[in-house]
Amino acid sequence: MRSLDRDTIVSILLLLFCGFLIWAGTLIRDPQFGELPPAAWPQGVSYVLTAFCLIYFLQNILRSRSTPEAQSADTAIEKPTGLLGWLKHFGNPIACFALYFVFLITLPYLGTLIGGSLLVFSLLSLLGGIAPRQMVSHALIAVISVGAMWSIFTFGLRVLLPRGEIMPGI
Repeated sequence: MRSLDRDTIVSILLLLFCGFLIWAGTLIRDPQFGELPPAAWPQGVSYVLTAFCLIYFLQNILRSRSTPEAQSADTAIEKPTGLLGWLKHFGNPIACFALYFVFLITLPYLGTLIGGSLLVFSLLSLLGGIAPRQMVSHALIAVISVGAMWSIFTFGLRVLLPRGEIMPGI
């Protein structure tokens, strides 16, 4: 019998958690307003999350049946040593969290549309590079994606998003 690797164990735990989320979604009371029931969004997200966790589990099972050489190549990651090695290894996630916290702090001033666009642009530039051609691409992706989501939530779903003080109309 083979031992389970860490990713397989994590995927099993995630599938169990998804099962709990699906069960908890059935406990949401329906007030019978004649519209979409309150449990629709949580259950929909739970089913999508379950599908992704199932894919993760199946990938791990299929990978564990592959050759040992392929497994050792996948797990050959250098361990960071010392504070500088740790910061170098985890620099991108730390920078992404820092940018997100800056977004949260500036949200009351910039609003969702401007702040979200700046956040996406900053994250794409941090992770994808800062060449001039890439900057144009990052700007277009940020404005179009955040603008589309802002429009869907503002006009389609009638959700009140933070407007900001700089341009209170948007």
